[in-house]
Amino acid sequence: MKKIWMFVVLFGGLSLAAFAQETAAEEAVTDEDLKKFANVEVMTSEYVEKKTEELKNMILNNEVIDGGARYNEIKAAWGDAAKEAEIKLTEEERTAYKAIKDFQDSLQESVVEYKTELIKDDAVLGVSTYNKVNGAIKEDPAMKEKLDQMVEEMKVKEDDGQA
Repeated sequence: MKKIWMFVVLFGGLSLAAFAQETAAEEAVTDEDLKKFANVEVMTSEYVEKKTEELKNMILNNEVIDGGARYNEIKAAWGDAAKEAEIKLTEEERTAYKAIKDFQDSLQESVVEYKTELIKDDAVLGVSTYNKVNGAIKEDPAMKEKLDQMVEEMKVKEDDGQA
């Protein structure tokens, strides 16, 4: 009798495995899914570039700090009272540098928030599509390569459109 139950359990398990594979096959990643995912990657990359440019402009065009060389000097001395005194850091420079540093520190969080909003937006990507594609690219190197190629093609088209 035990053997019969073992057979039933084994057979049932195999049936469930076959059912799970069918479900996975139905959830195959389409080119449209990949395109949406790639679009989010490109949009995020553009956002990062825009924010990086903002940071660069904050540094180079800051009237108090007066350019990148002084910024780098302050950055190297930041937090070390002796070094700050050595470079004659003024309170105005301290305040200006702190504002730039706060902006820089907030960039990571800002990018995460931006990308999260894109993922949540069903018109842009949607969480279920994100999860499906993200899982597929982790398991299938060819799928990851196809995605990377799509992202590069989209970036090239954008660059050509802006030139």
